[in-house]
Amino acid sequence: MEVRTKRVYDDAAADDGFRVLVDRLWPRGVSKERARADLWLKEVAPSDELRRWFHHESPPFAEFARRYRAQLDDNPAVAELRHAVAGHAVVTLLYGARDATENQAVVLRDYLTGEAAGTAGAG
Repeated sequence: MEVRTKRVYDDAAADDGFRVLVDRLWPRGVSKERARADLWLKEVAPSDELRRWFHHESPPFAEFARRYRAQLDDNPAVAELRHAVAGHAVVTLLYGARDATENQAVVLRDYLTGEAAGTAGAG
């Protein structure tokens, strides 16, 4: 399975495969029709506390990624996500952040694929 990341504000493409919105909050100004998300799994997103800390304190991304991976280790929504995407050749994790390389979807993609977080760009 190929796992990609994509900004939810970008147009959906035929090759996006199974589209999963992985933000805790629905993105502003995006209708459900425009998002074309097959699944919104907000429970797999970083906790509100971690999300606020990352957005307001501007810590190093590596520290955010470390803390988020620790949350993912104990999050039952990861198993739900793995089950939902099983059997799909391509999965696109949708996010609302402006930064395409330093966001929770990148960490989640790397977590799901077993890569070291933060070593690969959005794709």
